[in-house]
Amino acid sequence: METHIYDEKNGLSYTLHGDYYLPDLVLNEEEPIYGKYGMLRKQFLKEHRLAKYQYLLLTGKLTEHLNQIDQESREQVEMLMEQMAEKQGVTEELKVQNRTKWVRLMNNIKASAEEMVLKEILYI
Repeated sequence: METHIYDEKNGLSYTLHGDYYLPDLVLNEEEPIYGKYGMLRKQFLKEHRLAKYQYLLLTGKLTEHLNQIDQESREQVEMLMEQMAEKQGVTEELKVQNRTKWVRLMNNIKASAEEMVLKEILYI
């Protein structure tokens, strides 16, 4: 029996181990650099989109996907926060004059921006 075979139907090569041919699988994942949003996306995929999660995991694209989602989410949150702060008149001048009010408004803006990103990017 051959020790190595290649199946053209699925594009996988196999190696003989004892009486069984096992696929030669190699993970080519990039370095995980994702943060909060990547972890939330991963948890969502595990709980609600298991087939997609398993596909990404088995094809070695999960880390790439999570890194991309995390980066997009962070950029979107920052952009939304800037727009919302400008629209609500939250400025550096307000920060100097009334720090407590500025912190309260910025926390509210951040929570709103994150909620929008969670619904539009992460939980789909």
